[in-house]
Amino acid sequence: MNRDQSYARYAARHFRWEVEDRVATLTLDRPERKNPLTFESYAELRDLFRGLAYAGDVNAVVLTGAGGDFCSGGDVHEIIEPLTRMAMPDLLAFTRMTGDVVKAMRAAPQPLIAAVDGVCAGAGAMLALASDLRFGTPRAKVAFLFTRVGLAGADMGACALLPRVIGHGRAADLLFSGRALPAEEALAWGFFSRLCAPDDVLAEARTFARTLADGPAFGHAMTKTMLHQEWAMGLDEAIEAEAQAQAICMQTRDFRRAYEAFAAKRAPVFEGD
Repeated sequence: MNRDQSYARYAARHFRWEVEDRVATLTLDRPERKNPLTFESYAELRDLFRGLAYAGDVNAVVLTGAGGDFCSGGDVHEIIEPLTRMAMPDLLAFTRMTGDVVKAMRAAPQPLIAAVDGVCAGAGAMLALASDLRFGTPRAKVAFLFTRVGLAGADMGACALLPRVIGHGRAADLLFSGRALPAEEALAWGFFSRLCAPDDVLAEARTFARTLADGPAFGHAMTKTMLHQEWAMGLDEAIEAEAQAQAICMQTRDFRRAYEAFAAKRAPVFEGD
């Protein structure tokens, strides 16, 4: 895939977007409301993540929220109330759009790291779940609230993604009850990769993202693709798919750069090709 578009100057309308050293930071920025989503921000997130397949200057993405919270989900007044007045075709268009955000996140070749502090609820919990890694804080509270508002726990792919991250029984616990998952439990269950101090979580996520951005971008994209595609494969299919994937990666210049650096007893410098 030709990744020749620049996203360093992407002009975000409904969140903050910064790129430094091939690491993008996407900040949901409505702290006075705990960073809720709107119809417009859902659509922009979908389009941004789709476009990242062509971003030549972004090798990793950090998602976070402003003001000590990650995201409270869909805005009650700007989304929930209008949904109660919509007919079925419009409702289905909306739920498909929110699901498309998750599809676009999973399809983006860059590793996505969620830096989660404070409230992480509803659709916000899904943004964290759809990321490849999640760094939390001791005060982070994750809640899949859908049943609390009279809906199913099946939203934006929750019933597919959550069991694969924390296990079926634990996912059922959260999706049926809608209860908040405390940070220590989220770490023990594997939802969070690590816990950081609230003042440090974004910096630690960015530091980790930078190590990924400095690595073999093509290899990371292939890793993400295989993690996603192998869900639906048997073991023999997966082993064959990985054989083909690794053979493709062996044709990259980064593979040769790594060998030449090893032979010269120096650290490799990857360029993503």
